[in-house]
Amino acid sequence: GCHIVCTNTFGVNPLKYTKDQCEKMIRASFDSAVRAKEESSGKQEKFIALDIGPLGRLLSPLGDLAPEDAVRAFGAVIEIGAECGADLVFIETMTDLMELKCAVLAAKETCDLPVFASCAFEENGTLLTGASPAVLVAMLEGLGVDAIGVNCSFGPLELMPVLKEILSVASVPVIFKPNGGLPREENGRAVYDLSEVDFAAHCANAARLGAKVIGGCCGTTPRHLVEAIRAAGDVIITPPAKKDVTCISSGTRLVVFGDKPVVIGERLNPTGKKQLKEALRKEELDFVLKEALNQEREGADILDLNAGLPEIDEVKVLKKCVFAVQSISDLPLSIDTSDSTALEGALRIYRGKPMINSVNGKEESMNAVFPLARKYGGLVVCLTLDESGIPSTPEGRLAVAKKILDRAATFGLSKKDLIFDPLTMPVSADPAAAVVTLETLRLLHDTLGVHTLLGVSNISFGLPMRDVISSTFFSMALSYGLSAGIINPASTEMKKACLSYCALTRRDENFENYLSFSTTLPAIKTPTAQIPMANKEESATAETLSAVIEKGRCDAAATLCKELLKTRDPIAIVEEEIIPALTRTGEGFEKKTLFLPQLLMCAEAAKSAFSCIRNAVGVRDEVAPKATVIVATVRGDIHDIGKNIVALLLENYGFRVIDLGKDVSPETILEETLRTHAPLVGLSALMTTTVPAMEETVKLLHTLAPFCRVMVGGAVLNAEYSARIGADFYAPDAMAGVRIAQKVASNIK
Repeated sequence: GCHIVCTNTFGVNPLKYTKDQCEKMIRASFDSAVRAKEESSGKQEKFIALDIGPLGRLLSPLGDLAPEDAVRAFGAVIEIGAECGADLVFIETMTDLMELKCAVLAAKETCDLPVFASCAFEENGTLLTGASPAVLVAMLEGLGVDAIGVNCSFGPLELMPVLKEILSVASVPVIFKPNGGLPREENGRAVYDLSEVDFAAHCANAARLGAKVIGGCCGTTPRHLVEAIRAAGDVIITPPAKKDVTCISSGTRLVVFGDKPVVIGERLNPTGKKQLKEALRKEELDFVLKEALNQEREGADILDLNAGLPEIDEVKVLKKCVFAVQSISDLPLSIDTSDSTALEGALRIYRGKPMINSVNGKEESMNAVFPLARKYGGLVVCLTLDESGIPSTPEGRLAVAKKILDRAATFGLSKKDLIFDPLTMPVSADPAAAVVTLETLRLLHDTLGVHTLLGVSNISFGLPMRDVISSTFFSMALSYGLSAGIINPASTEMKKACLSYCALTRRDENFENYLSFSTTLPAIKTPTAQIPMANKEESATAETLSAVIEKGRCDAAATLCKELLKTRDPIAIVEEEIIPALTRTGEGFEKKTLFLPQLLMCAEAAKSAFSCIRNAVGVRDEVAPKATVIVATVRGDIHDIGKNIVALLLENYGFRVIDLGKDVSPETILEETLRTHAPLVGLSALMTTTVPAMEETVKLLHTLAPFCRVMVGGAVLNAEYSARIGADFYAPDAMAGVRIAQKVASNIK
């Protein structure tokens, strides 16, 4: 009365037998199974499962078998089995999560048959390699396995706790295939102690609990199965309930989103980290491993791992990093890359269900990332931007999120497979940035019901005491529904924000974590309050145009400039008031005594004064530009904050600026350079993947517009990179860009 019979191929694989031996055994086994199917008298549906067992070799790093060799070995068996007419592939008695993944990948890449996967658990309820039932389900459901379960190990009673845990988290049919009890030795043979009737009763109970597939493993006979079919005959079969759990896992640890704030460690991203960059260049991963362990010790739940440097082989290095980090840490990883080839290489060797960072609303991005997420499983980070850039309103970002959600569904991905990043932009560049991000968080949470994450520290870029702003923003974001933050887990201020939030929202039972953390902090001494006396002389001092520009007071700058124009020459005002204010602020910024918001506010105030002067003179001849500078963010990059700051400062220093925008092709930049005969082009890039486009642009300009000099800047660049790609100048910040422009202008004849 069984519906499925397994072929006698459990131990057949090319690591044990020759190719010819494997094929003969597989075909002989199918001949037996087909004959049994044809000759049996039962009226039930009958299927033949190609039975796949472990290879008998440990995979690296535990052993010497490479994952790709395991995939090929499994694939060789599955290919023959599919040719022989298998109805499904049944992978069973697996004890190593990575070996199981290799078998599933081999099945998916070799045939289109349904795939069942079942594991043998230890007495403590985990696999030999440490995976819990929940970790197992997370990975297998991500890989698209059709049924998941437990077999072998023990008798049905002992396996019941494992079954219940699988049932509590699985959204696909669950398999229960226990041994015929516990074995004892009699006359050199293993004898199992459970009677057929008792075995059947336990199997029927498993079916009532929700198991959809039952069967027998070691020590069971046809009589055990006859009794099980009879005992479970009255069980009503219903579809498994969808659990809709958003989670990721390592080989041993599960992280579920929604229970409490999830901390994603940001320290394995090379942007702005000199030591990490050097380690990745030299492929010396000891520093990477130390940083991973440091973040784990500081309380990170997930590690973000990025190996995106323009001058290295990212495909090779990212794969090495993933392999190395998951060998020494049991934290799940966020695989952070925009290179789809590097992403796939890392996903193939990842032990568990990773986070995939990231996709955005561009069709090109979704078409590259979603198929990989569907094949390998993973939680996809979705950035709320598309071909039009980053929407400036919460409603615009929500619309992009809806588009991504709909497009993901066409690849078979659901809401639980996605986590949305409403994007954190620096408040130093846009004072409304925090408000827009927080409101987007609220809309994503309330309207779409999705989980969210943020790169929290971006909010404070360009500000002093960044942790103060970042931690406050983190607290606010958590209250708006934020699920996870990409932060520095060693930051005391961030820990304060996260643990206080958990304590206040009943996510920290008995304040256990908060109290433990509080003991690590130094005692706070309350200083004696001192009330400063007002400086009457200072308040009585008349305001100057230069002073209000330095303070960033746009309206006051315009008013004072109009007054000065009644008695002073426009050029004199520029040279004696505006330029000195910009110079002092720029010098302060370079010395780190002033910060980006002050620099930008000063530039805006200077712009207000310039506007008054231009209106007064009617034409620009009296304040003629020093030179023309073209600025652009290179092809493939949609970040333009840095470029915009440079453009603003250059204009205030008297340069004519042609801003070509973002995601600009090399050909467009060349065309405008030839048209205007601009002596200087400024190129910006924030993403590591767009540095090749910058290099292409530099070469094109040097070849076809030799009169033009090229300066480059952006978070992923340094002086070494700029020299390597042939740029004439490297601008580490906006004021450096101004200095370079002044130098180029002074050499124009």
